[in-house]
Amino acid sequence: MVRTLDDLDAAGAAVGVRVDINSPIADDGSLADDSRLHAHVETLQELLDRDARVVVLAHQGRPGGDDFTTLEPHAEALSELLSSSVTYLDATFSAEAHRRVDTLDPGTALVLENTRFYSEEYMEFDPEVAAATHLVRGLAPALDAYVNDAFAAAHRSQPSLVGFPTHLPSYAGRVMERELEALGDIASTPTPRVYVLGGAKVDDSIDVAEAVLSSGLADTVLTSGVVGNTFLHVAGVDLGAESTEVVQKRAGEALARAESLYEEYGDRIHLPVDVAVERDGERVELSVDDLPAEEAAMDIGSETVADYGDTLADAGTAVLNGPAGVFEMDLFAHGTRDLYEAAKAAEFTVVGGGDTAAALRRLGLSGFDHVSTGGGAALAMLTGESLPAVEALR
Repeated sequence: MVRTLDDLDAAGAAVGVRVDINSPIADDGSLADDSRLHAHVETLQELLDRDARVVVLAHQGRPGGDDFTTLEPHAEALSELLSSSVTYLDATFSAEAHRRVDTLDPGTALVLENTRFYSEEYMEFDPEVAAATHLVRGLAPALDAYVNDAFAAAHRSQPSLVGFPTHLPSYAGRVMERELEALGDIASTPTPRVYVLGGAKVDDSIDVAEAVLSSGLADTVLTSGVVGNTFLHVAGVDLGAESTEVVQKRAGEALARAESLYEEYGDRIHLPVDVAVERDGERVELSVDDLPAEEAAMDIGSETVADYGDTLADAGTAVLNGPAGVFEMDLFAHGTRDLYEAAKAAEFTVVGGGDTAAALRRLGLSGFDHVSTGGGAALAMLTGESLPAVEALR
């Protein structure tokens, strides 16, 4: 069983709260998108309202990346979102961090520095080893309890995610709690289950398709985006030079796996019947029978949307992950918009995180039963896997 905030006596306690506020960073160092911060406001504000001394832990970017930077802009953004005092410290487990935590007033928050500034944090360990890292051993004595609200990172076994529960009473935040309720028992959701796999992360989608088809979690898999083009390619369709080049680049070694998967489960893997290309600045839809095309396939066509819509209308559960095309361009947003609207006809509709959630925001789509904050974590749960950070909470 995972304890939640309902089980935590928060008043006066120093509560370390691990969140996932990893965000795009603008050229001037500010946050280009603060949507991930909004997701954690409920958990943080509840703890503050209950007079906890809230100590925020988070990562930002990866070493060497343009987004690998301080959490100071995140603290500034949180101070605008929360109706309580929020301060920032450019350290995580130093003597000064202990002093600042010890002197933190009830009902106020302190954002500690990017956990990945410490090399231990971008490595993965068993929980017992993670509990012995400098980061965890250094900070844990200053805390009374630990809350993990970082569902989007829960598929990682990094120190700040799995190490603290060994030392401290630990709880799931409201984001984590909702995600576990919605995704934790996918096998009990209504049938038939239809997984809609799109986007450009072909490796991940093939992993998902293989897992859900072999385990019986999915009755049908609908493919679109580069994933759909990949399965068309292994099914023997000549897409044309441009689309084939994209498939080979994106799929790489996964092409052989896609081919084996299609050979074994081809009757349950549905492929696009038409695609959209850009021709003279216009959207042109071509039947798969009319391929190859000189132009790259950028979206599924209206016949595919109608075909997939019929399948979704009879679905008990629809699991959506990845856009159907290059939704960032207005010409090629139709497939994603129309397909996701069609999915609402299913009895229960779950949307995976990452690029999919970004597509929903851009296209103004809503009305789904659950929209996950996590990409890899959501996919893991939707294929029946356990998450290290969740197991640590148990």
